Amino acid sequence: MAAFDYSAVAELFSSTSEMALFPAASRKLGRGPDGYRRFARSADAIRFAIEELAAGLLPDACLEVDGEIFDRDGILQLYESHEYPLARCAPPARALEEAE
Repeated sequence: MAAFDYSAVAELFSSTSEMALFPAASRKLGRGPDGYRRFARSADAIRFAIEELAAGLLPDACLEVDGEIFDRDGILQLYESHEYPLARCAPPARALEEAE
């Protein structure tokens, strides 16, 4: 597996169905769905998903980075990685429990 680029642009969706409804071309024009946020760095998107996103939204959330899609478990793995560049504020176990 290639190293993940925590500095790449990322898009966070509240669900995979929202991501499917809005093609990448329309998102680049600023017409994203309501449950959508674009981040200049994927590290910030991951931090937001784990530490700030409402716990009820995390189970269905997905992150798109360089065409690769990460579900809740993938986002948690990126957050817990030793390569994650930001300080962690939320204990990962708590974030997982709140999301279920």
